[in-house]
Amino acid sequence: MKMKKVLALLTAGAMLTGMLTGCGGDSGSSGSSQGGGDAQEESTGGDAAGGEEAGGDEAAGGDEAGGSQAEASKDPITFKYYNADGKNGNWSETAVGAAITEATGVTLEISYPVSSTGDPSEDISLMIAEDNYPDMIYSKASVTNLYEAGALIDMTDLIEQYGPNIKKMYGDEFEKLKWGSGDDGIYQLSYAGVRGQIFGTGGTCQIQYAVLKENDYKYPTTLAEYEAMIKSYLEAHPKTEDGLDMIGITMSASDWHWMITLGNPAGFIADAQPDNGQWLIDENYNCTYKHASDDEKEYFRWVSRMYDEGILDPNFATQTDDDYIAKLASGRVVAITDANWHYAQAHAALKAENKLDKTYCGLPVTMNADDKAPTLMYQGLQVGYGLAITKSCEDPVRAIQFLDYLCSDEGAVLYRWGIEGEHYFLDENGKRYRTPEEIAKAQSDPDYSKTTGIGNYVGFPIYGDGVLDDSGDYMTPTSRESVIAEYNEEEKAACEAWGVEMLIDIFPQPDEFETPPYSPLWAYAIPQELSNNVSILDEIAFPGLVKCVTEPESSFDANWDAMIAELEANGLEETNQMMTEFLATKVN
Repeated sequence: MKMKKVLALLTAGAMLTGMLTGCGGDSGSSGSSQGGGDAQEESTGGDAAGGEEAGGDEAAGGDEAGGSQAEASKDPITFKYYNADGKNGNWSETAVGAAITEATGVTLEISYPVSSTGDPSEDISLMIAEDNYPDMIYSKASVTNLYEAGALIDMTDLIEQYGPNIKKMYGDEFEKLKWGSGDDGIYQLSYAGVRGQIFGTGGTCQIQYAVLKENDYKYPTTLAEYEAMIKSYLEAHPKTEDGLDMIGITMSASDWHWMITLGNPAGFIADAQPDNGQWLIDENYNCTYKHASDDEKEYFRWVSRMYDEGILDPNFATQTDDDYIAKLASGRVVAITDANWHYAQAHAALKAENKLDKTYCGLPVTMNADDKAPTLMYQGLQVGYGLAITKSCEDPVRAIQFLDYLCSDEGAVLYRWGIEGEHYFLDENGKRYRTPEEIAKAQSDPDYSKTTGIGNYVGFPIYGDGVLDDSGDYMTPTSRESVIAEYNEEEKAACEAWGVEMLIDIFPQPDEFETPPYSPLWAYAIPQELSNNVSILDEIAFPGLVKCVTEPESSFDANWDAMIAELEANGLEETNQMMTEFLATKVN
């Protein structure tokens, strides 16, 4: 794995997040599999940064929202925007893009990673080498390189003068936007849904609704129960209706997706820790590289046994990601350990074919019965990834006014709901709603965002699901009420059997966890030396874990010990200490 590729993921991702995508492509890190991810998810009840009450507090000292925008010029202007998440679609070809241009005068000329893998590092390196940048940029983990190259402008004064809606959006978490490490400048606006609530989650792992139905909707909460349910279903249903072999579990682990389907679930299931990327954090804020933990050793021993017994797909570490998604979309895979933004495309395909019982239900599975799955835990505003204005921008005032419009109630609703009278309507009480036909499109058409522009341009600052605007209406189409109303027959049947209103009600709830005094660790822009060290560890862990799983179970302990020894010989303890010291600068 290339170093920069790993850095781009010091993610889910959910990212991800995606999202998105359900999460907009890759969440961009090794995190985002459960609640964080790329928080710009489509309105399908997917993960979002969650936990605080909708609405939140406004930042003290901000002007009345919209005040500066009334004075903003609407003269036509084009900004070049680089989007590292690689979504397709031109700005002016979508209804939402055209409407935002009409409201602001701004047209975006959008470019995406040239790499076939979606890795933005090549582009960022070239920009730095030529000292030539787009006007605005969403660079994910490569922001550290841009910052160190002096490519990004400090937006603090611009926000004070022209960004009342920006200050209102981030509210009491506005200070978290500061770069830190001795620099109080604000160089990017977080891409994550602000103050949102989680209404849907992939949990720590997933299983088909057909399996739950066959087990009278008893759902597993431990790894042992999960295993038993998968095996029982495979024994009863070894073939699909068209004669294909059913697959117990599969993964996408031939490229960076190993972090999402192989690496992240280990932290959630074995360590019962929230998404902090490659890191476990104790009560004293000490950081340890998670793939060296004793609990993960036992989790991967389990994965190895599943491989030996033929439950885990023998091609899990060699198939392409496209192959993986195609298998899920075929309906022949019983269970997965993934982020919902990642398998959203397969879900959409299954729904389009009305194979609802072959879609996946998120589960609160942990390895130890006494552990609580922290899927719904609110971890604070994700601050490491976001949209920045570069020094190449000739009109940063118009740029910040454009971003401020996106943070206004009007702009936020336009971006997340679409066009009134086309994508949504107002009821007799003036509340926004979508027609059943529009909901069906959003849920089943993989290109819905691309063709409409709704939530499509990943990187924009956005409100999270469940947040209310000044009129008391929801900023996004996803609310508790809408999610419940939009459940399909399989989801409704599960809720009825469990005696709950929502699928998330079977999980430990947000109020059972304390919000940590730092943002999710995967999302921070970390120093380059530390990034390099983490890359080295990841480049050892990736093949090391695959070897532990794919070689005979009798060799597991020797292979694990060899991997740990190699990690230790390549700076494991030093990197743990460096990350601990870095986190100390963020704890507040």
